[in-house]
Amino acid sequence: MSLKKIVIFASGSGSSAENIIANFNGKTSIKVEKLYCNNQKAFVLERIKKYNINTMIFNNSDLETGKVLEDLIKVRPELIVLAGFLRKIPKAIIDEFKNKIINIHPALLPKYGGQGMFGLNVHQKVIDNKDFHSGFTIHYVNENYDEGNVIFQKKIEVKSFSAEELSKKVLAQEHKYYPTIINNLLNE
Repeated sequence: MSLKKIVIFASGSGSSAENIIANFNGKTSIKVEKLYCNNQKAFVLERIKKYNINTMIFNNSDLETGKVLEDLIKVRPELIVLAGFLRKIPKAIIDEFKNKIINIHPALLPKYGGQGMFGLNVHQKVIDNKDFHSGFTIHYVNENYDEGNVIFQKKIEVKSFSAEELSKKVLAQEHKYYPTIINNLLNE
């Protein structure tokens, strides 16, 4: 069995990125090869230090001009995993890595997707609309925010949570399922 490489894109605190790295750390079949981050102050960079993961910190123009794509082509990952990455992936990267880029979104898409729908914004919308269910969606990335084909969804019941409490409930489920779905995609 050959080693399958994944890379992670993250912009923020990095609990999902660290969860994925910890899950595959020491495995012989799947390796987190690199972390890409567009925020030099992101806490994810602190979180992952103990794992000795190669890192590329880039600015948003590097994403658009092809500098990030050039690096990805050198790394040649089997899967690009977005974990709290808040920028749109350019078409050139999507074309080069067709059906090899996945994202996790903290809502049951197609509800509450699109630009600006991340973090507590999503959970507050669910609560404001008095939805009975929320959850998360793992989907392929295409040219539009949160519109790629759905791979997996997990539904949770919304009880009188605050946006913060709902966020924690959804995140716990994301941490439980995201590494499993990554593993399943790489071993199909």
